[in-house]
Amino acid sequence: MNGSLKGKVAVVIGAGRGLGRQTALMLAAHGAEVVAVSRNEEQLRQTGQSIKQAGGVAHAMPADISQPEAVEKLRKEVEQRFGIVSILVNAAGIFGPIQLIKDSDAKRWTDTLAVNLFGPYFTCRAFVGAMIQNRWGRIINFTSAATLHPPGPLNSAYATSKVALNQFTRHLAAELEGTGVTANVLHPGDVKTEMWATIRAEAERMGPEAEGYRNWVRWVEQTGGDDPQKAADLVLRLLSEEAAATTGKFLWIDGGLQSPIPSWGDETSAQPWRKL
Repeated sequence: MNGSLKGKVAVVIGAGRGLGRQTALMLAAHGAEVVAVSRNEEQLRQTGQSIKQAGGVAHAMPADISQPEAVEKLRKEVEQRFGIVSILVNAAGIFGPIQLIKDSDAKRWTDTLAVNLFGPYFTCRAFVGAMIQNRWGRIINFTSAATLHPPGPLNSAYATSKVALNQFTRHLAAELEGTGVTANVLHPGDVKTEMWATIRAEAERMGPEAEGYRNWVRWVEQTGGDDPQKAADLVLRLLSEEAAATTGKFLWIDGGLQSPIPSWGDETSAQPWRKL
């Protein structure tokens, strides 16, 4: 086991399955004390068991991070039991309704923002203060290439939540400048996760308006999808001292099925009122 993260406490949201579980396993393998968070207790138990069998340290803590009271309770318990959190990974996410806006289920639409946007806001708000005081921290929010694609039908909830997450992370990074704490978003690739299976099931039941989704599902299936380990490897690189100046960025895995798309890049124009 690599001990490069020994002494650091890492909170991984969405650690019960998929990319979150892969990230939790990788962090533990490099010596971090992992607090695995999810709404599903059985999935968390499996994640914790896998980490401990590999010789790592994990603590399963079920919580609904879309609820601010639950996140505050989580913060207090984590800090009391394990100390300052140095690493926060927001890997939880739901795709939400694949529906036209006029036909959309309002609760599912808003629940998508609650999990994908409000949850990361609550967790960042809860843990970043101690990171600032400690002069070191890494916040990594999982986003999607969908935020950089041209808008299309059926995807308004998910894409809107992730676009907002991108901008939130940029604001956070701007506030953290000079503190030793960084905040970034990453696209983990096109992976055959449970979310992929959910999209496949919903798209198969729909008409021609969902053909784009069916094509994407087939493409991922035919290619085998991106290796989820690549996202975990990118997280690990962001924890290195070489990445200490990387903040407020949209990052891509190495050799992904999708070629990187330009995001916001470097700012080239100054706001005129700042010249006053």
